[in-house]
Amino acid sequence: MRTLYHFPLCPFSRKVRLALHEKKLDFALELEQFWEKRAEFQKLNVAGQVPVLIDLNGSVLCDSSAICEYLEDAYPDRPLIGDGLAHRAEVRRLTAWFDGKGAGEFSLPLVFEKVIKRNIASMNTLGPNSPLIRQAKSAINLHLEYISWLVDRRNWLAGDEFSLADLAAAAHLSVVDYLGDVPWDKHENAKSWYARIKSRPSFRALLHDRLPGITPSATYGDLDF
Repeated sequence: MRTLYHFPLCPFSRKVRLALHEKKLDFALELEQFWEKRAEFQKLNVAGQVPVLIDLNGSVLCDSSAICEYLEDAYPDRPLIGDGLAHRAEVRRLTAWFDGKGAGEFSLPLVFEKVIKRNIASMNTLGPNSPLIRQAKSAINLHLEYISWLVDRRNWLAGDEFSLADLAAAAHLSVVDYLGDVPWDKHENAKSWYARIKSRPSFRALLHDRLPGITPSATYGDLDF
């Protein structure tokens, strides 16, 4: 059985989980609280970061982008990067946009301040950084506006076909949606796009994720939100 070391509200872990489900590949999940820096886990990934995938052949794969590229090459039957040089370049560009700019501006700051910080003994008495949270919540609007602009002109983010770009964007937004910080009512096109992804079979497992002590938003699991 493949094994994916993950943390439920890590957007990069979620991107890989979605890709595995889209490709209909069986795998087992291993919860990794990466801030604990377990020696056994760091032997798998010296960076000490999730996700880490161990494939059936024993390959140990680190970094969500590298893992998704590996899956595309190793299991090409259900492509997520697509065909054609221009289209593949656009999928990779948008995936990098959300994994870089999106992660840095909204998903990682909010998850760190609201979730990770409380689990780190040296930081759990500090409380959330309110200015940083406000900044991150404001930045979400730029990304929702960009998604709305894209899907107003295309069927999916990178073009006519569903792709890794959609998975990456949805992964980052889904962790913030769990926390109830996505202003969907202000961005109808982006909301309609996310509803389509939320209804895909690959997304069902994510909608059942729960973290002890952190209740998901009221509409997190609602397909008709």
